[in-house]
Amino acid sequence: LARQRVGLLAGWGRFPILVAEELNRQNIEVVGLGVRDHADPALASLCVAFDWVGMAQVGFAIRYFRRHDVRDMTMAGKIFKARLFEHRFWLKHFPDLRGVQTYWRLFFGRRQDRRDDSILTTICNEFARDGLVFAPATDFVPELLVTHRQLTRRGPSPVEQRDIDYGWNVAKEIGRHDIGQSVVIRGRTAVAVEAMEGTDACIRRAGELCSAGNMTVVKVAKPRQDMRFDVPTIGLGTLETMVAAGATCLAVEATKTILLDQDSLIEYADRHRMTIVALNPAGELPALHETCPETAS
Repeated sequence: LARQRVGLLAGWGRFPILVAEELNRQNIEVVGLGVRDHADPALASLCVAFDWVGMAQVGFAIRYFRRHDVRDMTMAGKIFKARLFEHRFWLKHFPDLRGVQTYWRLFFGRRQDRRDDSILTTICNEFARDGLVFAPATDFVPELLVTHRQLTRRGPSPVEQRDIDYGWNVAKEIGRHDIGQSVVIRGRTAVAVEAMEGTDACIRRAGELCSAGNMTVVKVAKPRQDMRFDVPTIGLGTLETMVAAGATCLAVEATKTILLDQDSLIEYADRHRMTIVALNPAGELPALHETCPETAS
């Protein structure tokens, strides 16, 4: 019997690496396609076949996966949307005919918007026309989704709790409009709101605007989050950015947020006296018995 194959469309960050490693552990062959200027070259060693693709090369990507007998697909890793608006983007990422046809309506038509969900849903639908169906990457690595609990030894202070409550509502509202996923709050005031620049850049901007520090970062899923793409993800780099900016508390949404390298991430947060807490879909903090073992003891 032939081994199962999964096509991996990979963007930036460690998430694609972790997905490929887990697929290998499950004895599933990985056929990888890394987005140029985004994916980690180390991904090639985890794939039975690997190549690079420009962000606008939709036709090349579809032909590549079909040529390698792939039908089941997943995508992982961040795509820097701002690069879509860079000068000479279309020349750098070599659009093919299928790519021009796919992106034309999004970028030059009047009926469609350019929200992340619109772009990625359009791409998924284009792949599906050729029998390539995307599944959420978290289906393969469900353990990366954080559960409803306090992860760090230190819990949120009363001030941080109030900022979490305020920030949750703000973040959900911008998510409803597919603007961003993260907000930075101090004193129930929005210091910075994420748009296409990404969470880390949003946090850095907050640090420049609020030198007093003691800020809370709230990162949530969209109200109708499509788990196939753009799932909120936290890695060590985000915590390092928070420390540099003076942010002390991070609140994320349980079961809808990916935490990469959780043990290292929590150890780093504890060492810097930070708080990380995962709220349930109603925006409620975990009860005391749902904290990490060190906190409950």
